[in-house]
Amino acid sequence: MSLAKSQSHYGFEEHPQGGEIIAAGGPDVLPRFDVADLADALRRLPEDELVLSLRTKLVPLVAIPGLKLFVACGRPAIDLAKADGLKVVGYGAPQDFITAARQVHGPRLLAEATSGLQRRMPMFSASRRLSLAQIAVTGLLALGFAIAALVMPGQVLWLGLSLLSSLFFLSVIGLRLLCLLPSLVKAGRQAPRLTDAELPRYSVLVPLFRETSVLDQLLTALTSLDYPPEKLDIKLILEETDILMQRAVAALPLPDQFDVIVVPSGKPQTKPRALNYALQFSNGTLLTIFDAEDVPEHSQLRLAAEAFAVLPESIACLQAQLVFYNSNENWLTRQFTIEYATLFGEILPVLAAHNLPLPLGGTSNHFRTGVLREIGAWDPFNVTEDADLGMRLARRGYGTGTIMARTYEEANVRLPNWIRQRARWMKGFLATWLVHMRNPARAFGELGPSGFWTMQVITFGVFASALLHPVCILLMLALSLMLAPLPEQVTGAAMVLAGLNLLVFVTGYAVTMILGWRALRRLGIRGWLLPVLTMPVYWLLMSAAAWLALWQFVVAPFHWNKTEHGLSRLQRRQRQKAQAARRAA
Repeated sequence: MSLAKSQSHYGFEEHPQGGEIIAAGGPDVLPRFDVADLADALRRLPEDELVLSLRTKLVPLVAIPGLKLFVACGRPAIDLAKADGLKVVGYGAPQDFITAARQVHGPRLLAEATSGLQRRMPMFSASRRLSLAQIAVTGLLALGFAIAALVMPGQVLWLGLSLLSSLFFLSVIGLRLLCLLPSLVKAGRQAPRLTDAELPRYSVLVPLFRETSVLDQLLTALTSLDYPPEKLDIKLILEETDILMQRAVAALPLPDQFDVIVVPSGKPQTKPRALNYALQFSNGTLLTIFDAEDVPEHSQLRLAAEAFAVLPESIACLQAQLVFYNSNENWLTRQFTIEYATLFGEILPVLAAHNLPLPLGGTSNHFRTGVLREIGAWDPFNVTEDADLGMRLARRGYGTGTIMARTYEEANVRLPNWIRQRARWMKGFLATWLVHMRNPARAFGELGPSGFWTMQVITFGVFASALLHPVCILLMLALSLMLAPLPEQVTGAAMVLAGLNLLVFVTGYAVTMILGWRALRRLGIRGWLLPVLTMPVYWLLMSAAAWLALWQFVVAPFHWNKTEHGLSRLQRRQRQKAQAARRAA
């Protein structure tokens, strides 16, 4: 990675012989520290200095009264030392620093990424699926259901199941009705624009696993961000087992603001574990995550930084809106677009306006980095780490807002790929609910009545309503067919319940379609009447994913269903154009 810069305003420039760094205008050459030298220096650091060194790439060499001498690894480290008035007496390559840190402190770094939350806040870790109390309650419910099935008439049991399942749909309908109501919250004042000098340092974490097909698009998006490059700290996070991805990234001429972090192999191999590993090397005051296929709007980081500058410290996270660049590719992408438009354009802004817990998206959520570390960062054992983190922020007293900035993603174009992705999300919703219901009284006290209800709806309510959707349809049909043979004393109740179920279904369909239609109009999409009317078919597909999620929760709770990207024909056309351009050059 070249550090040459003619007449550098940083105060350093590359030595013409040997690639070493000299003080601009001075006679002294800074000695180059290789991996072994850096490893030796890192090995001697106490814990607090090691943590700071990992984030800044400034390695203390000698500390005597009144003087501390450092090795700076990379241009950003040199800038930081200059800004803080630190004495730099050596230089190392950024990648050599990361390699040395892994050689010396690899087990510590990996243990922190994997079990840091579990060790410090075990009640928030999904490493244990069920607590002893939850096992007992689940067993009692199963026993009660078995006894009811044996002693109750079949029709009465069907009535009970129908009434119970309707409650989940009513909870989700209630939340969507809230989003249809006129907002009672006034819009906040627009944040003033910050100069480049006023902008804070920003870390951008980008986990990559088998994503070579979208790498060119990703790097174009990241290098196009409207943010001072010297204040960016971008981490491309690779898995040790993903050799093809490592080779593809190694062949790229990455700018100074990029680092490549290779996460050691281990279990669970999940996105949150990779994020936790890279977080230890991150030094931004603010931090965000982008996925491999993301194309964020150029101004997104600047808008988030400006919003944080005027918001109270209690607002620890801002969620940007996720939309799709291939929304009109087929029926599945249109359904996915309606769903995302509803969630990110309608539901999340309303929850944020009422200071209710938000299920964060997996990308483009912007954090105050100090708060993220304080609450334990991501849970590597939760495959929907974003939703869980949103609940944990709320329980620790922090608010989450939304910003009017978009990130464009690739909507799934193939049903099997979509099913695997959705099953992972549903499995994570179930795991998140179980984690935060280990002590319901404590969760109720921390979230309050409305926050506790919201948490029920957006975790277990979403999972259960998807799981029971086809069951409820069958129950409604069964009740209609069994009205005649029912005992006289329950016939009236069955008629009322059948009518109630029909009302719930019709209301649920209508509210969701109206909300989806309004969300599409906000996106500027018109004429999608058929996709809106066929949304119930999409919900049946969600049910299939929910049943798969339930099965996987039992047999493989931490397995990460990989979503394949680069399948859109728009992506294929872009790759073909890029290949043709390279051949022509």
